[in-house]
Amino acid sequence: MQELVAIAEKIAARLIERRQTIAVAESSTGGLISAALLAVPGASAYFLGSAVVYTRDARRILMDIPDEAMKGIRSASEPYAKLLASQIRQRFSTDWGLSETGATGPTGNRYGDAAGHSCMAVAGLVPSAMTLETGSADRLANMQTFAGTALNLLLQNLSR
Repeated sequence: MQELVAIAEKIAARLIERRQTIAVAESSTGGLISAALLAVPGASAYFLGSAVVYTRDARRILMDIPDEAMKGIRSASEPYAKLLASQIRQRFSTDWGLSETGATGPTGNRYGDAAGHSCMAVAGLVPSAMTLETGSADRLANMQTFAGTALNLLLQNLSR
């Protein structure tokens, strides 16, 4: 967790300096991204909220993304990560939205992705997304790696 908080401290400094805000939608990280951002003192200046969107019901209820909006999009994909990031940003009216969705392990998901597969996205001035494949079935290690990668993706976007 210390590694995640170290990245979050850099993010916090940039967001506070710019007087900008963020909201997070995460799935397989189970709240680790939000926890890291909230571990930084003064988080209320930039962190407006988050959702752990782990199921179809959570997607519908927390994110207000109906099944019809998912036509041609599957979970644990870059298009879905972009949709989550954009939707969380819109729902909280923040400057930035960050999302993560994937398969932590020890097995893959029902969409055919192997354990260690994650997609993450940032919604901001220039949206970005990426896919990570760790090749590992270690659930806890994948959760940590996914969260760190998502935070670093956000930090890169804040550095532009």
